[in-house]
Amino acid sequence: MLFNQQLKERQQMVNVRLSELLDSANIPNVIYEPMKYSVDAGGKRIRPILTLSITEALGGDLKDALDFGCAIEFIHTYSLIHDDLPAMDNDDFRRGKLTNHKVYGEAIAILAGDALLNFAFEVLSEKLEENNNPLYVKAVKEIVKASGSRGMVAGQAIDIKSENKQLKLEELYNMHRLKTGAIIEAACVAAAYISNREESVKIIRDFSRHLGIAFQIVDDILDFIGDEKKLGKTVGKDKEANKATYVTILGIDEAKKRAQEHSKIAIKIANDIDKSGFLSKLTEYLLFRDN
Repeated sequence: MLFNQQLKERQQMVNVRLSELLDSANIPNVIYEPMKYSVDAGGKRIRPILTLSITEALGGDLKDALDFGCAIEFIHTYSLIHDDLPAMDNDDFRRGKLTNHKVYGEAIAILAGDALLNFAFEVLSEKLEENNNPLYVKAVKEIVKASGSRGMVAGQAIDIKSENKQLKLEELYNMHRLKTGAIIEAACVAAAYISNREESVKIIRDFSRHLGIAFQIVDDILDFIGDEKKLGKTVGKDKEANKATYVTILGIDEAKKRAQEHSKIAIKIANDIDKSGFLSKLTEYLLFRDN
């Protein structure tokens, strides 16, 4: 099967399950509607697809992996809602649509983000109730840590405090390891635990870290030279906010080179993990994406 077809099938699988989980939760419409708006806005669903694909490669339970992946996507969506707020990146568009606060107002957007974060942990709690497996507990702990004060939230705080400052490359790497990389890492490592393959955690963590760096470098490049229509969001925001990025520190050519280097390492590890080749093709796809 061609990679693009496989990718679309997995994206559709995730989209269907995201809707099932939200629609069956009996959430009051006043908050369900703004939650659903941002979840349905689209996206590549890379994080849940990573969880699914690694679980499949390791012979784990795909049904459980799908719910773990969807929980991570709810967390990711909450972070985007908050990231777009006037107090943060102050963006009007996300995935080609008006941002949540532009449709529902800042207060409801904040609450919708909060609700998605909490709903993610409802989904994970149910998986723990269904499967009394200590490794599932480790998977949840990995996700909790990645999304909180030792992961994404810390990275966001560093990002805000770093505006109008000159960062060293190591400082920039540390910020994005937390802000972007931690959730990607959790999506991958959780799959090892779901698959009862704790011995694979180290190699999968290595894969996810190289993938996370490459992903962020490409993101910085796209913010610098990307097509606004394809990206579905405003470009040049980092430059406007005077933020340090891989492009401002390394230059465009060196940034591209570093992205390729980290992707090459990730692809090599992916081929060891997944004999189907999907994971390595996914890594390549993310390197050469234009949105």
